[in-house]
Amino acid sequence: MKKKIVSVVMGSDSDLAVMDEAIKILQEFKIGFEVIITSAHRSPRRTSLYAQRASNRGIEVIIAGAGHSAHLAGVIASHTTLPVIGVPIDSSPLSGIDALFSTVQMPAGIPVAAMAVGKSGARNAAIFSAQILCAAHPEIKKEIDAYRKKLARKLAEKSKVLEKQYS
Repeated sequence: MKKKIVSVVMGSDSDLAVMDEAIKILQEFKIGFEVIITSAHRSPRRTSLYAQRASNRGIEVIIAGAGHSAHLAGVIASHTTLPVIGVPIDSSPLSGIDALFSTVQMPAGIPVAAMAVGKSGARNAAIFSAQILCAAHPEIKKEIDAYRKKLARKLAEKSKVLEKQYS
């Protein structure tokens, strides 16, 4: 799929180490995506305009990763009706708990799906975005099914190694 339908947004280029996990999954699932940096605090106008225009550019799901106070996902959600998935990043002295609370504690009426802190959260955000997109893009379901089979196969292989080691 070449059309960009997922937007991966981060508050800083230092967030790329975490958000790259989402990018890898989107690539594996062959989902077209864009990557941008914008900040809820350092570039509020840019963030607002980005969110307002995302749907017109064909974006269907937004994954927003941010650390510290992590207002990025919530600010984006306040300016669009697209699904927004927040990834709290563990970049602060509080190891991401501040980002998690900011992402999870959205007021009623402006939802943000909140993932786990860090790299596993970024991976799950991409997988969750693919699950959201399945209804409109059946080819994505095939990618998810293949991914889950691969996970199960890897687990079975690891189990065989342990079983052999401890038998």
